[in-house]
Amino acid sequence: MKNTIVKFLTIAVTAILGSFQPVQAEPVRLVVTHLEPPLVPNSIMDLAVELGYFKREGVEVELIRVQQTPLALAAILGGEGDMANVSVKAVLLLRTRGNDTLKAVTSPNKSLPFLIAAKAAITNSADLTGHSFGVGRIGSLDYALSKRVLDSQGINLDDLDILTLGQPSVRAQALAAGQIDATTMSIGTWLSIPDKTGLSILITPDSYYAAAPVVNKVNVVTEEFLKTRRADAIAVVRALTKISRDFAANPSEWANAMAPHKPHMTQETLQTLAESFVGSWSVNGGIGRTELQFTQDWVFQTDDFKDATSISLDDWVDFTVADQVLREIGTLPDSDQPSR
Repeated sequence: MKNTIVKFLTIAVTAILGSFQPVQAEPVRLVVTHLEPPLVPNSIMDLAVELGYFKREGVEVELIRVQQTPLALAAILGGEGDMANVSVKAVLLLRTRGNDTLKAVTSPNKSLPFLIAAKAAITNSADLTGHSFGVGRIGSLDYALSKRVLDSQGINLDDLDILTLGQPSVRAQALAAGQIDATTMSIGTWLSIPDKTGLSILITPDSYYAAAPVVNKVNVVTEEFLKTRRADAIAVVRALTKISRDFAANPSEWANAMAPHKPHMTQETLQTLAESFVGSWSVNGGIGRTELQFTQDWVFQTDDFKDATSISLDDWVDFTVADQVLREIGTLPDSDQPSR
């Protein structure tokens, strides 16, 4: 009888405890606009999942993949995502049209590693006069940024023979085939050109960004998410900042992590690319007030915003999440300074 009672109590306790299993935290659904890890620092979002950075910060992250910013914005505004990596221009356009839902909290890849490549015979910007220059389209990001970069060197892009060719890979092929004399592309696209004979880098990524320090993309969340799941937002930003620091300190770690995703690229090429990113990682969160204000001012000078009402930076940026992370892990003396 005694054994029967003990057995009954054991079954009862097990049943009670089983009914009080801890509720699993909801994953943070992070919307990205690439289908595989890209050859830019933005790849840290994918790699932070693979390498366990998010889990070590106590948060589960699920990547939601879409094509281009409009779909990413639709996902987060429609409740299908919790955080989205989107273009600054799109966020500002949304804000000027009355939508005050979103706040930028970090930028895992604030600057595109753009460069201007040209035929080797063109040795300086002044030599571009009278030559052809390939762009995505008139008014595209590469066009607008390159116009600013060349303006800083006394060259008017519109005085060149402008050819609209679409995607960077197409422009790179056109340059390699001798169909154009110069164009803008990322360092990754440059390194992917199989034969660079007769070509050279006219303006390096560092010089390009110095002339046009425009933040291209940010990670945004809704204000509701910040209110209800602030700890998760902080954990995600902390993980992205830590992986950025690790890759900045050890470029080979990024090259090794990317190798399975880019089997067509040699380890040497990936290592070269990794070393070119050393000063580009968002080791302090990637959202400095100075750069973001410059970006906002620049965007508002474009045709899409000619009739827009001016807004404050604080209308669409929340610095407090990144600041909390930096209070916890400290600030690095790097190019990614968190100006406030």
